[in-house]
This record gives sequence, C-alpha cells and structure tokens, in this order.
Amino acid sequence: MVAALVLPVGLVAVVVVNSLTEDEQQSIPAAGSTELREQRASFLARLIPPPPERVPAGPRVARGISDLIARMTIDRKVAQLFLWGFQGQDLNDPIYQRLRTLDLGGIVIDRPNYSSSSELAALAGEAGVIAEQEGHVPPWVLAPQEGGEFNAFPDLPPASAAADLRSDAEAFEETRQAAGTLKGLGINGVLAPVVDVAPPDGIALGARAYSDDPRDVSAYATAVVDAYRGVRVLTAASHFPGLGSGTEDTQLGVSQIGSTIDQLRGRDLVPFRAAIRAGVPAVLMSNGLYATDDFVTPGSLSRPLIGDLLRGELGFEGIVITDDLADPPITALGSISDGAVKAIKAGADLVYISGPPGEQQTAYVAALRAARSGEISERRLDEALLRNLAVKRDYALIE
Repeated sequence: MVAALVLPVGLVAVVVVNSLTEDEQQSIPAAGSTELREQRASFLARLIPPPPERVPAGPRVARGISDLIARMTIDRKVAQLFLWGFQGQDLNDPIYQRLRTLDLGGIVIDRPNYSSSSELAALAGEAGVIAEQEGHVPPWVLAPQEGGEFNAFPDLPPASAAADLRSDAEAFEETRQAAGTLKGLGINGVLAPVVDVAPPDGIALGARAYSDDPRDVSAYATAVVDAYRGVRVLTAASHFPGLGSGTEDTQLGVSQIGSTIDQLRGRDLVPFRAAIRAGVPAVLMSNGLYATDDFVTPGSLSRPLIGDLLRGELGFEGIVITDDLADPPITALGSISDGAVKAIKAGADLVYISGPPGEQQTAYVAALRAARSGEISERRLDEALLRNLAVKRDYALIE
C-alpha cells in the first residue's frame, strides 16, 4: 500500500502547500511513472533494475530489495532518506500521524521524549505497528545513548560516559548490557559510539571522547560495535572525519577543524578504520568545518569527505547519516531544506533533522522537488535507498 502524502495540519501545512507550484501540489503524492534507463555498469546499478513504467506499491519486501525499490514511488523513496526527531512523550505526538502519511526512514527518540522505560517501549513499538498497518518499510528507531550523562535515557545503560571507562573490556560489558536493554524496549539503533580522538577536557566533545590516543579509541570503537552488532542493534560511529580538535561543540555553534588530510589520516581516521573493520553499519558525519573544504562546507554536506574519503579511501559501504541539520553550523550558513538537498547530493543516505516539524516537512518537500527535477539523480536516490534497505535487512527489520 502506498501512503498518501498528507502534510501536517494547521499553519505549517498551509505554508508548505502554498509554497509549491500548482503542478507540484497536484503531483503529490501521486505515483509518477518511471522511464526505462540504459543499463548501468556499476555494481549498485546491476542490483537495481529499471522499473516498469507503471507498478503498484508492493509489500515491504517482494522478491528482494531491488524488487522493492523498483516498486516504490518517488515520494516513498525520498521519505526513506529522512530521520526525524520530535518533542512529545506519548502517542498523541504528531510524529505518529506523520509516520502514517510518510514512509519515513526512521525516527530519533531523545531525552525530551523520555519519561520512563514503559513509555519508551510504547513510543518505539508504535512506530513499528504503524509501519505494519500502512504497508511501510519498518523504520529505524534510534537514540543518542552514548553513556552516562550523555544518555537520552538517564536511568538506562550504559552507565558510564566514554571518558570514565577504564578499558575497552569495560566498554564492551556496559555496551552489552545496554544492547539487550534497548533492544528489549524497541530501540533498534543508537547514534553512538563517539570515536573522535580527543582529550576528556577538549572543547568540542569533553567527556564524550574516550581518549586522545587513536589506538585506545580504536579498541573502544571495536568493543562497542561488536557488542551492539551481536544483538543486531545498529551503531553509527561519529563524527566523521573527526571532531576532536574542533573549536566548538557543533550542537552549540560553528566549529572549525584545521587538520590537514594527512593529519586526519594519521590520527582522526584511525578509529573509523577500526570501526569499519568491526562491521559498523553506519557512520555519522560531523557538522564541523574542515580545511579540506576551505572551512565553508559542513562535513555532513561535503562530497569530498563522504565520497572521496569515507567511501573511496576507507571503503565504507554502509549508511552515511548526517549529524543534525538543525544544528548551528547548518543554519548559520543556509536553510535546513537546502542542507538536506546538498547532503543527499553529496552522498548522505539518511538525513537527520531533530525539528521543528515545519522545517522537517519543508526539507522533505525540497528533496522531493530535487528528485523530481533530476537535481538529485535517480541513481543517487536508489543508491541511498539500497544502502538503507540492505542494512535494515541485515538488522532484521525486513525479511
């Protein structure tokens, strides 16, 4: 079943709809036909055959992921690339109506949403129930549960902040407990571990950083990824290509990282390589400004950092997630919606926007427009979708 795109009620919906042309208003959410394209030579293209011109929406998985992609309409494809936060603490929050109308890639449950473990289970479980009822792809239900005071859910494990852990063995044990607890409550992924190389008193990260020794951070990264992967809870190593030497916490302001590419290779990239070897399924980009991009493009929007460095040099094949596009480094340089389009074009596979709802919806509409016009190519869209669905299958969200 293909969900119709129903914009949020109230003023936000009116503003968003009125911003569209008459043709765009009529075309959403109607499923457009897709023209056959020439056979592509790449591996990803061979996995995604050109769809027939008219296909109805299929079940969550028909005859494999490529078949599912071929059957998905463009509005569903674009929605799958978004990860949205919200503010409420119960099932009356508008996010659940939006999950019915949009086949979102996932949601993030954070500290403002948390009141108790029983309520958390209800919030997480409802997302899956709605997907089943609407014929949507099961969503990621993620949380920034880094440890200690950096937990979204303060009374749940892991108990220690990264800087307070005495060894990677201790990190593995705390993470193992967290993995079982979170999965039992319906959380299928965490926006962790932080694998930035930095001292515990560093400006950008503080006690979120495990160590200023790349070898120690690599052992920590491996331990955390192994523990979560053992019970199929997604992890996202952050903040690529390294935020440890940043001038500011990117949640609070613009942060510059002056390291050269060789300095990044010798220090900051070492733990990311270890996490990739350990099978980390996702990498979360930094919103810092890097010398490699002349300090003008946040990492989440950088084609050289995503495509050349992470994909090309490090050989990462999993999901690339942006850091929160509602953070100051993005909003200080442009709009969230422009950032979303740029991030997808640069190679991001999941675009995280914590809020507010109006900005989330505007970003989705901007990405849909870009996909319909060809600004975001069909190949880029299907490539991102393929990675998302492949990891969802690997982590048992889909068959």
